[in-house]
Amino acid sequence: MSLADPLPPQPPATGVNRSWATPRAIMALMLREMSTRYGRSPGGFLWALLEPLGAVLILGVGLSLLVRTPSLGSNFFLFYATGFLPFTVYQNVSLFVSRAISFSKPLLKYPAVTWMDAILARFILNGLTVILVTYILLAGILAVTDTRTVLDLPPILLAISLALIVGLGVGVLNCALIGLFTSWGLIWSIVTRPLFLASGVIFIYEDLPPTIQNILWYNPLMHVVGYMRMGFYPMYNPQYLSLSYTMGIALVCLAMGLLLLGRYYNDILNN
Repeated sequence: MSLADPLPPQPPATGVNRSWATPRAIMALMLREMSTRYGRSPGGFLWALLEPLGAVLILGVGLSLLVRTPSLGSNFFLFYATGFLPFTVYQNVSLFVSRAISFSKPLLKYPAVTWMDAILARFILNGLTVILVTYILLAGILAVTDTRTVLDLPPILLAISLALIVGLGVGVLNCALIGLFTSWGLIWSIVTRPLFLASGVIFIYEDLPPTIQNILWYNPLMHVVGYMRMGFYPMYNPQYLSLSYTMGIALVCLAMGLLLLGRYYNDILNN
């Protein structure tokens, strides 16, 4: 074949090559975010650990000065950690997933990177981060304090899983709404500011009057925190928990967010 002869036609990309495109894009997005978030700040990942640790210490010390004993057990740090940490799992996942498209918008101009890649990358990275932080803090509290607790792993794993799923559902829905209405992020942050107090972080559901119980039952995070504490306190058996309701809220939000992103993704990208 002479140099002037045209090159033979190249075979089309195989399904195997296409199947590897999504994992490669997700990994690249995760590495980009890790270098951006942890590589440019002093301490890097250490701050992700110190922030919830400081919050638990402040809650434990501060509220121990106001009340004699926590609602469950005798250890303030464990009680507030079992409420604050699952709430943090939800909060971090929902927040970072909701900003996935805006964070990766320059890369989404390339056909190889899709909005689903951006969402999955942020969900996986932040999910793994908060799970690791939760494990380290809870293991540390159990190691340095005399809690005398007997762990029940299934409710603990269920609580973390529900926090991740609810965070993903709310985050995907907010991702679409923020893309369509730029002011929605500010509105959502204002509306949900009381969520910390309304999720059972510093109290248990049974301590509340029936009128407040009937309202807060519809907060899925109240159920998440209840499952978490059930795994650390064997004598605690809350009757208000509903797995079907919590999963239903998460899946409805996720479905609505995916539908909106699938329908208006181009508008969001060009907004």
